[in-house]
Amino acid sequence: MTVDLGSIGVWRPAFQLNADLAYEVERLGYGAIWVGGSPSEDLGIVETLLDATERIAVATGVVNMWQADPEALARSYHRIEAKHPGRFLLGVGVGHREATQEYRKPYDKIVSYLDALAAAGVPGSATVLAALGPKVLRLSAERTAGAHPYLTTPEHTRRAREILGDGVLLAPEQKVVLDPDPERARRKARPVVSGYLGLANYANNLRRLGWTDADLADGGSDALVDALAVHGDADTVVRNVRAHLDAGADHVCVQVLPMDVDPLPSYRAIAEAVGLSTAV
Repeated sequence: MTVDLGSIGVWRPAFQLNADLAYEVERLGYGAIWVGGSPSEDLGIVETLLDATERIAVATGVVNMWQADPEALARSYHRIEAKHPGRFLLGVGVGHREATQEYRKPYDKIVSYLDALAAAGVPGSATVLAALGPKVLRLSAERTAGAHPYLTTPEHTRRAREILGDGVLLAPEQKVVLDPDPERARRKARPVVSGYLGLANYANNLRRLGWTDADLADGGSDALVDALAVHGDADTVVRNVRAHLDAGADHVCVQVLPMDVDPLPSYRAIAEAVGLSTAV
């Protein structure tokens, strides 16, 4: 892996990222900012975040293969790499059947897209692949720096590490709610978590992990919501984040919920609990 992500980063949709937030997140000691929500192929937001900072890495989590032309994306990659060498990790993924009219033979699409990026000079070591199931996890190890699983648990991280083997990047996303009241925390998390449970790739992955159809119904059982969006005070949340690292992750990108409030107080509390100012 050529891009240094550190052990803990932040995940935020592209439309909720800006230069000021990037500056503050870097100052807190996080290793990477993950740009979610299918950022566009021009990667303008990535350039904005890198321009505003000095050290922190920026990764896409992820560019949608059905929406972004690979040749145009490769040109954007080369522009950014020339300007900020070694600080950008290009995450790509095949998205969801429910959201893409052209969705067919997703595995073949992934392979052909990675072929196109490679032909345009994007090194595999500078890319990462959205991956949940065993087949795509294996492909991520063969063709890219590694895997970026989303909406997962430490148990998935453990299984993913067994499939990937050693020396391959594993960077799962983990949702968190800094609120010690369980009921209130679930009310904050469930609207976000429930939006993913009707998507086949996420639902099938959760079933592989042992969750039942009852857990997936009606916005998610309390147990499932608690697993996918861990809650509590900063120390409790950090223990759950570290559970991914203990299970074999190299890096965990933390998504603070709810989405409609300033995330910086939570990121400050997490950074202090982790000791990022001295650990990174």
